[in-house]
Amino acid sequence: MMDSLTARQHQSQPRTLAITGGKGGVGKTSVALNLSLTLAREGYRVLLLDGDTDLANVSIMLGRYPTRTLANVMAGECGLRDVIMEAEWGLHIIPGASGVEQCVEMAADESLRVLRALSRLEKDYDYVITDTASGLQKTGMHMIAAAELACLVVTPDPASLTDAFSLIKLLIRRGYRRTPSVLVNMAQGASQARSVFQRLDAAAQRHLGVSLHYLGAVWRDETLRQSVLNQRPVALMPPSDPSCRQFRTLSDMLNVRLRQLPPRKAGIAAYWHRVSTAPGESAPATLNSDPGQPVDPAAECKRLIADIGKVLTNSNDAALLRYEAFNGFFALLGRTMDADTIEILQTGLAALDWERLGKDQRAHLATHLHHVASQIDPDSVQRDSIQHDSVKNRAQQGGPGRGREPYYDRISFGDQSRLVRALKEQPSDISLDQLLRSLADTDRNGS
Repeated sequence: MMDSLTARQHQSQPRTLAITGGKGGVGKTSVALNLSLTLAREGYRVLLLDGDTDLANVSIMLGRYPTRTLANVMAGECGLRDVIMEAEWGLHIIPGASGVEQCVEMAADESLRVLRALSRLEKDYDYVITDTASGLQKTGMHMIAAAELACLVVTPDPASLTDAFSLIKLLIRRGYRRTPSVLVNMAQGASQARSVFQRLDAAAQRHLGVSLHYLGAVWRDETLRQSVLNQRPVALMPPSDPSCRQFRTLSDMLNVRLRQLPPRKAGIAAYWHRVSTAPGESAPATLNSDPGQPVDPAAECKRLIADIGKVLTNSNDAALLRYEAFNGFFALLGRTMDADTIEILQTGLAALDWERLGKDQRAHLATHLHHVASQIDPDSVQRDSIQHDSVKNRAQQGGPGRGREPYYDRISFGDQSRLVRALKEQPSDISLDQLLRSLADTDRNGS
């Protein structure tokens, strides 16, 4: 531990951890608070950010009810350091409430004051731990992406595993590339905890192509349950207490895991600044010399596209941002679905460089586009499939070695006997142009 305490003087950013869960009731807030207190007890400088926008009950588990939270900071009523609540062992807590969601949703220029304060504050700590909201909320996704390590809390409850799998699936779909760690809570013993993890890990490998990391487990006992009711975390008990020892073991496992990961160059505040809804400081809003002069829509669109390109190029989480950028653009197009919109979508798809994709990626994308086409116009997809099968069957009728043989297209030229009869009725010296014109006239007259 002393080596870690000495090494912290050389790190420019704290180690960041997001405690999350696929559903409520798995005990993630209890884990976040007890782990934070344990690290603080071991001599680390720890900041616990209560990011659960729905419940925000970290302070309640300590029997405290703060009068000011991050929401007051966002409203400009006080500074960030004014809302810090100090718990035992010197643990610092920022009560979040709805202020966390406001900070992510607000434009960069509006939230910059708070983000700068948080950036300065982060450097005072060895660990910044975030207790995220449960479920698949966008704010929770950002909290996970902002941390260098995500700790996913699950229980033996099958519903917990299902929701955890859904959370991992959504993270990967949105471009998350780091390996989540799994903590099994409320386990009856080591064998059950390992079994629970292996089931979730096997499902992730089989269906998502990712392997998970086993961080450890917390056993179910009456002391833990009573600690929540008594609003006194088990981490405050004597070190010899079995429940307290569990979190000392967990803190050791966490330090081992973090030593395997390179420290991130940017902290949580820097990430939040990148994902703010406005382009940011590097892309200021258009300035007009005449306040009443309207903004040129074409020029504004070009400027915003250029700004988005810069943000995506300079971002460490470009995949997640691309996902949201594309969703935003397609949502805008979908508001006015007409012929022009269809042409825009066709042109955009044609502009993509498909040759950059591997064979398997192209096959996967083609399958997805075919599925989309079946939702837009099921009848046309069915007709194309029937026609394709018909052509394929006729090409195979000649047997092996003969290849594709020419065939008469009855759909394009009509009944074959009628065409032969029409040809016999024409003079032998007729030109090809006259013949085709004659056949067209015959077709229109219903012959």
